Amino acid sequence: MYVSSGMPGHLIRRLHQYSTQVFMRHVREAGFDLTPVQFAALDALRDNPGTDQAGLAEAIAKDRATVGAVVDRLEQKGFVARHVSRRDKRARELSLTAEGAAVLSRLLPVVQDLQKAILPGLDDAEYRQFIELAARAARAAGTQECD
Repeated sequence: MYVSSGMPGHLIRRLHQYSTQVFMRHVREAGFDLTPVQFAALDALRDNPGTDQAGLAEAIAKDRATVGAVVDRLEQKGFVARHVSRRDKRARELSLTAEGAAVLSRLLPVVQDLQKAILPGLDDAEYRQFIELAARAARAAGTQECD
């Protein structure tokens, strides 16, 4: 066993890789073609229609360039629409299309069902504890600047 194999950064990276694989497999098996980031974008836009790309980037914790590419793909699929902002003609507001809302509605149960598969080997109490600790660490990380 390497020293790094017990370090949080290494474990987080491995779990991220695994969670992405589980997500992609379950979502594809259900007949959808979306990545975890695309799903997160649709989910955030459902609750925040009219947000711009910068707001979406902040909501899903991704950089603006990544979100720009994600929005481009979602727009090509017909799931997201861009509209000129009434407040700032240079800005583009984002919203789900009817098709995007319908896909999200059908996809959400699939994503909810695959969550436990992302953390194999944990019983229900350990799963809830993991979620609590990960959420606490994520909130704390969000309030601190990177060195």
